[in-house]
Amino acid sequence: MYITDIVMKVIILPRVLDYLDELVYVLYEKQYFGYLDLSMNYVDELLCDIEKDLPTKRHKPAPKRFDKYGKGMQYASFTKNKRTTWYAFFKTYRENGEAVYVVRYIANNHVIAQYL
Repeated sequence: MYITDIVMKVIILPRVLDYLDELVYVLYEKQYFGYLDLSMNYVDELLCDIEKDLPTKRHKPAPKRFDKYGKGMQYASFTKNKRTTWYAFFKTYRENGEAVYVVRYIANNHVIAQYL
């Protein structure tokens, strides 16, 4: 069986999507991006990366500190540039033989690096 033969689904919880929606404006207002469209593109690319690559990324067990988002979670990293790596925290389930990844929390190295 090849990796392309395995059925996988990534679900991102609404609270994570809300955070990403707010992130667009935070990045623009803090002048990380000069145009709102660039900020939107950055967040859209991050979301696409997570949805597409999470099942094939190397996973690590999440430290206990992140149990408030769900016990027994794992996380995977997504590097966006030289200075910023995002971490998607998720739980994996099986549903009808399909692997389902539920993203419950997301943050970057500027916020949580000291806990990993």
